[in-house]
Amino acid sequence: MLKKINNLANYGPKNLLYINEMMKKYIKFKKIRRIILKTSAIAEKNIQMKLRVKYRIVLSFIVPVLSILMPIIVLGKFFDYNVKFGPWTSKNYMVFVFIGYNILLMRSMINLIPVNLMREKYWKTLPALITAPFNRFYLLFGYVISEFIGILIPLIVFLIITIIYFPISLLTLIIIILMFLGISVIFSGIGLLLGVFAISNENLWSVLDFIARMIFWFSCVMYPFYIFPNIVQTIIELNPIYYIIDIIRWTWIENNILITASSHPVHIVIFISFLIIFPIICVYAFNYIYKKLGISGY
Repeated sequence: MLKKINNLANYGPKNLLYINEMMKKYIKFKKIRRIILKTSAIAEKNIQMKLRVKYRIVLSFIVPVLSILMPIIVLGKFFDYNVKFGPWTSKNYMVFVFIGYNILLMRSMINLIPVNLMREKYWKTLPALITAPFNRFYLLFGYVISEFIGILIPLIVFLIITIIYFPISLLTLIIIILMFLGISVIFSGIGLLLGVFAISNENLWSVLDFIARMIFWFSCVMYPFYIFPNIVQTIIELNPIYYIIDIIRWTWIENNILITASSHPVHIVIFISFLIIFPIICVYAFNYIYKKLGISGY
């Protein structure tokens, strides 16, 4: 492209405007290419680190399976007596459980990002990464890509199983997949926020990690909202993660995004707001806290 621009420059000032446009396109292309290269480099490094200990990958797929067995047993027993919990009945409750499995898979992003950053800290490779002219959004989306690829096989398997159990339209499936991608961005943002404390203040990281686990516990991952007593339901209704997870389930069983959006506007607003705003807040918080606290605890 630069060769073409140089050739045009020989034809006089009439081509200056065109040359200017070509230069803008070239700079934009270089910027996009740099973003892709840096993000993919982080993702590739994280994937290679995962593959070093393969049994952990297998265990990360098995542990969520064990987590869904109890809800299957408990809810199945209730449904033997034709009990229903809101929209969840014996005909569709496996949708609830299988989506819960995929959410548990994705929750690993919240835990693994701080662990990866702490490992980089003790290997003393983190300062070279952080102090370089490096946009933290590359770090965020590098983790999103690597962690999503890491859970892709069981995620797809359980999506297929859920579709067989409760078929949905192609449009709904595409929307569901996009929602899962959105959740991976949100969870990675939380992981990045916890990660800056993992490298700056490990004591505070432990406290925040506990708070994150409690928030996740009150998000109805494995048991329906309607099974809890009123006081617990009130707490759950204050938890934005509940709405982010619940909207996927409503989208699946209603199988019509227009009906879902009109019936659950609060869910949609919270999901979109968190998807757009929360990762930005987490990245800027990472920058601010790192500048204030630096790296400590070698």
